Amino acid sequence: MRTERFAPSPTGPLHLGHAFSALTAWDRTQAASGRFLLRFEDIDRSRARPEWETAILDDLRWLGLDWPTPVLRQSTRLPAYRAALETLRDRGLLFACTCTRRDIAQAATAPQEGDPPVGPDGVIYPGTCRANRLCPGAPLPANAALRLDMRAATRSCGALAFAETGPATAMDRVHVAADTLINGVGDVVLARRDLGTSYHLSVVVDDAHQGVTHVTRGADLFAATQIHVLLQHLLSVPTPSYHHHRLIRDADGRRLAKRDDARALAKYRAEGTTTAALRRLLGLGAARPSRT
Repeated sequence: MRTERFAPSPTGPLHLGHAFSALTAWDRTQAASGRFLLRFEDIDRSRARPEWETAILDDLRWLGLDWPTPVLRQSTRLPAYRAALETLRDRGLLFACTCTRRDIAQAATAPQEGDPPVGPDGVIYPGTCRANRLCPGAPLPANAALRLDMRAATRSCGALAFAETGPATAMDRVHVAADTLINGVGDVVLARRDLGTSYHLSVVVDDAHQGVTHVTRGADLFAATQIHVLLQHLLSVPTPSYHHHRLIRDADGRRLAKRDDARALAKYRAEGTTTAALRRLLGLGAARPSRT
């Protein structure tokens, strides 16, 4: 069965961009008589708030969406993330990193001038701590970030690819090149020292756990998908099909973020906007009835 998920972080209000993504996933799922899931990506406990969870649930119900309960929360999944990290550690693919962001930026720019090279995970890591490889069975350090040794990881993989149906690329089959991962992505963080995991790791582990077969999300995450496909291969879990949709932007062409409270769904609701009118505003057709 086709299974999709919408996975917001309860750190602020949903805006028009969230609505477009949720409704696009919902419409695609309903058209296939599939299963639509809601997941709260709340691993950052310093920013996640129960009141934002409540607001998100209210907004999604107003949009006409429904989902099975209970809702999966990433904050309950730390043992699963740790198990995935231990798998990668035992394959010799993790190293401990104590660099600060400033350390990384300085090392990435020296000795050349100009801005440091940037990939989908931020400034490309210059390899400062790569010698701190974790041996199989070694404790996972709590006072350091855990990074994936990208060169070692790609050596252990064969050809990588994923299905793509969105406007982010003209190809319907995207191949993931080892050179791009090594030089254009670098040694990504899989566990922040303050969280015990990262977005890249948790999303891969949870999509596999929930049986997600199709992922619908914004085109801004297209470049990160190659990281997820690599992790899926390393952890021996299925790779979903992806649809990276267009972004909803403001009048200046900037993509919407949670700081854009003027476009928060709660304000549209308070002003009496109907769900049908909001769908027209977003360029979506009429809603499909729920099959759940």
